[in-house]
Amino acid sequence: MTSSNTQGRGRAVKSAARTTQNETLTAAGRAGFVARGVVYVLIGALALQIALSSGGESADRQGALAQVAEQPFGKVMLWAMVVGFASMALWRGTRAVLTRGPERKAGSRVLDGGRAVFYAFVCWTTAVYAAGGGQGSSGNEQSQDGTASALKLSYGQVLVGAAGCLLIGIGAVLAVRAALRRFLKQLDTATMNHRTKQVVTALGVGGGVARGVVFAAAGIFILVAAVRFDPDEAKGVDATLRSFTQTPAGPWLLVAVAIGLILFGVFSFASARWRRL
Repeated sequence: MTSSNTQGRGRAVKSAARTTQNETLTAAGRAGFVARGVVYVLIGALALQIALSSGGESADRQGALAQVAEQPFGKVMLWAMVVGFASMALWRGTRAVLTRGPERKAGSRVLDGGRAVFYAFVCWTTAVYAAGGGQGSSGNEQSQDGTASALKLSYGQVLVGAAGCLLIGIGAVLAVRAALRRFLKQLDTATMNHRTKQVVTALGVGGGVARGVVFAAAGIFILVAAVRFDPDEAKGVDATLRSFTQTPAGPWLLVAVAIGLILFGVFSFASARWRRL
């Protein structure tokens, strides 16, 4: 009887610990999606400003951070974003390492691991900015410097070309998955009413396609840099977005992409609410 009670208490303690862990990771994931949403909304708004006035801050993460810093309590908001990105890195890393189940295939775990590393980097750079480290070199300069360093390596041209193709592929996958509404499987749509589901679906499709287009465009520039062996052809997010104004559609293509990025930011807020974490 005593042994049975002890085992029962042990199971209860373990169950409570698992519940606490799940609640902590769920909160971390939701905080991460909010931080991501803020950045995408600001990047989209900056891109829209560029399209309509041909000026403004850089339409990339650094430009978004600058916009946040200029607001009342900007420093507090920046550190809140640091916490959000750290939370996203923690959530993605935990999914990659600890989450088990038949649906958690090796590819999904590797993808989550890569995302965890990415968000850890974003967290670090945001923390440096919040601490007063400044913007440093622009995203465009960083992209060109990184490409130049890679081209100097043995088989560097092949590596850069492969990176460009990989980015193009990622962009295509993001756009196709968004168009096919694959993201709905990750949302708790049963708790949404019909109108809310329609709105969230529109946000996910429009935002996801725009996001994929930007990734693919950036990959094309990297591929061109490899083919021409010219690192200056590589572009960061800001230069990639500005390049849309040079197409036959003129600034209106950038307007469409900018609105799409804003939609994806709002979709990230919706994910913070309804994502199955």
